[in-house]
Amino acid sequence: MKGSSRTRFATPAGDKSVSSLHIGLLSLPRLRGLVSLFREWASSVARKAQGSKYPGIDAPHHLRLAWLEQAPGPVLAVATEYESDYRVNEHTHTRGQLLHAQRGIVLVTTVKGRWMVPPGHALWIPPGVTHAVDMIGSVSMQSVYVSPDAVEGLPQELRVFALTQLMRSLIMEAVSLPQDEQPLGRSKLVLDLLLVEIPNLEQRPLALPFPSEPRLARLCRKFIEKPDPHATIDSWAEALAMSRRSFTRNFARQTGLSFSTWRQQACLFSALPRLTSGEPVISVALDLGYDSVPAFTTMFKRMLGQPPRAYLGMARNSLN
Repeated sequence: MKGSSRTRFATPAGDKSVSSLHIGLLSLPRLRGLVSLFREWASSVARKAQGSKYPGIDAPHHLRLAWLEQAPGPVLAVATEYESDYRVNEHTHTRGQLLHAQRGIVLVTTVKGRWMVPPGHALWIPPGVTHAVDMIGSVSMQSVYVSPDAVEGLPQELRVFALTQLMRSLIMEAVSLPQDEQPLGRSKLVLDLLLVEIPNLEQRPLALPFPSEPRLARLCRKFIEKPDPHATIDSWAEALAMSRRSFTRNFARQTGLSFSTWRQQACLFSALPRLTSGEPVISVALDLGYDSVPAFTTMFKRMLGQPPRAYLGMARNSLN
C-alpha cells in the first residue's frame, strides 16, 4: 500500500492493550520486553486484518473499524494524517461518516460513482455503504462517525457539503475530545450541536455518479481521463447507436443527472486538484478545452457558487 497514515484516536474504554503502557525509567531488558509485547500485539492485529472480510485493509485501519463497532456513544471523532497517494481499500461500517478534508483532496469511490472532497468540505457516507478512499496530495482528515439513530434527518445517500465556520469549529473540538469516557458538560454540548448541524449543511455538486451499463460507463471513464467541455449528446448517442432522446433518458436514469450537468462536474473533478495545487486558472481552463478563462469561470461559478480565485481563497482560509 502506497504512502502512510497517522491516526489520533483513543482506544475503547476498558481496552488495556496499549493505553496502559506507561514507560518511565525502565531497565533495558524490561524495555525490550515491552517492545516485544507491542510487536506481538501489532502482528496479531495484522493477522486479524488479513483474515477479516476486508483483506485489503491494513492493520491500523482494521483496528479503527473494530473500535468503531465496539465503542459506545452516538458520536465518535477521529483525526488522521495521510501521505499523498495513500489509499484505504474498500470497507464499510455500521456508523455514518462525515469525512472532512481539512487539507488536501479526498476522492471516495463506490459502485455508484465518485465523490470529491476538497478543503473546506465534508462528505456524508451513510451506514453500510462500501467505499474506498484515495488521497490527492497530503491530506489532513477529520472524520465524525455517527450512529444511525443519533439524530433525525441524516442523509440516506452520499452527499458533499460545504462546511460553515461553526461546523468546522465543532469538528475541530470533537476530534480533540477523549473517546474513552462518557461526554459530559461542555463535551456533550459540542457533540449534540454537531449532530443537529449535519442535516442543515448546504450540499455541493461534487458527486460524479457512474452508470451501470458497461458501454456507457466506458464512455464516462474515457471522458474522465480526457475531459472535453464540448462533448455533445449527439456524439455520445451516435457512439452507442442510440437516438438522442433514448440516450438522454437512459443517461439521466442511470446517473440521476443530465448529460450537461455530468459533463460539467467531470470537468470540475479534473480542475480542482490542479487548482488547489497552485496551477494558474488559465492553464487549467485551456488544458480542459475551454475557449477562454471567462467560459471556465462561468462554469466554475455555476457549479460552486464562486469564481475559482474566490473559492480557492475561501478554502485556504478555512485551514487557518
